[in-house]
Amino acid sequence: MKPEDVAASYDRLASHWDGDLFHRENGIAQHRRALAFLDHRGRAIDIGCGSSGRIVDLLLSEGFDTEALDISTEMLALARRRHPDLTFHHADICKWTPPGLYDFVSAWDSIWHVPMDEQEPVLRKLFNALSPGGICIFTSGGLDEPSDTDNPCMGEPMYTAAPGIPALLEAVSDCGCVCRHLEYDQFPEKHLYLIVQKQAHPSG
Repeated sequence: MKPEDVAASYDRLASHWDGDLFHRENGIAQHRRALAFLDHRGRAIDIGCGSSGRIVDLLLSEGFDTEALDISTEMLALARRRHPDLTFHHADICKWTPPGLYDFVSAWDSIWHVPMDEQEPVLRKLFNALSPGGICIFTSGGLDEPSDTDNPCMGEPMYTAAPGIPALLEAVSDCGCVCRHLEYDQFPEKHLYLIVQKQAHPSG
């Protein structure tokens, strides 16, 4: 599947994350853990923000100048209803160029839909968009080797890919960042999240 195919699937599913049955605390405790590593509140972005607005709400409550990005037209339409004054980017993360540096980047359950050959470039793009001392939290498949698959989601076709933990940590190091936390937070499911921090004073 191409990113535009994933977007079409999410267009048809957008109301699920906007509804009352969606668990709005999903990922929030992990974000609070990530925020604890940050000593200031500046610019933030939610990559693959979806329609729920829950991560945006958290970032706004923490005092961030917050933006959001998603490839799904319908997801963004619902997200804009919740936050009409927010800056939204309607874009494919593979093609998007960050307009500046961010102090906090969230990519929760989103960039694992990026094609395998774009996984590492996208991660490096996000890490390189961090300001010194900035934090990125993101999810991936907790695998040792690269793997991708097509798995339906609520009856809609869906693609996911994971470069593998060694490749993730290599990208972290190459971009002048440090892994502050790595956890299988839904074990035995292979749902992995990482908290990565840009070094304030890179060595060398």
